[in-house]
Amino acid sequence: MNKMRLNKFISHNTGYSRREADRLIKDGKVSVNGRVVSDFIEVSYEDKIRINGRLIKKKTEFTMIVYNKQKGELVTKKDDRGRKIIYDSLPSGFKKFIPIGRLDFASEGLLLLTDAPAIADSLMKSDIERMYYLKVKGEVGNDVINAMKDGFFAKDATKGAHKKSQIKSMEFKPFLAYSILGSSGGYTKLKVIINEGQNRELRRFFGCFDLEVMDLKRVSFGRVNLGMLKDGKWRYLTASEYEDLRDFLKINSVRY
Repeated sequence: MNKMRLNKFISHNTGYSRREADRLIKDGKVSVNGRVVSDFIEVSYEDKIRINGRLIKKKTEFTMIVYNKQKGELVTKKDDRGRKIIYDSLPSGFKKFIPIGRLDFASEGLLLLTDAPAIADSLMKSDIERMYYLKVKGEVGNDVINAMKDGFFAKDATKGAHKKSQIKSMEFKPFLAYSILGSSGGYTKLKVIINEGQNRELRRFFGCFDLEVMDLKRVSFGRVNLGMLKDGKWRYLTASEYEDLRDFLKINSVRY
């Protein structure tokens, strides 16, 4: 029987955020199988959870969209410095959608968002392939090629990281595939496929070889491709993409 913390269950199946769920529980507004609870117990999908006496209906459907993130947008709910965020470009109905992984301020391309937190969490932790196009400043030598083939551990992986990041070292898995598309004017263009999404992973990887990533664009996540979707535009998943996703959820026993 799959169990999850009560606040997570509420945020998965209602419009409340995890923080709002915490407050409801602390205020004695939540009952489990007829008993009011005020602590963060674990519940299952068989339990009857009510908020202010109203039964929570388990969510059985979800929505997923593809957004073509533009450079200069932050993947966050709000920014204290007033910079542009992805939700400024999306319709207001998607304000509560959760991004699956992140693309940093200077990166662009495919970003998936969903209204199902359990699905977002499982996809973020998955080893589904992600394809990127990159332009780096400098030449890609044999040392870089070997690192892409074999992977490596970097004790200092701070070049390319956000200056406030607490992550200093990083284990880089071998790339699933890579190709050098060309080199001119002191820059090299590449296409790479990886199957993890660590914090600024590609910027840090090439930073270990003093190669600065100038352009980074994600073009696919699994079988979902950017295709002809223009910058700053979005679309729903196609029927076949939804079918692939449901197969993934079934195989991985993801409840949503």
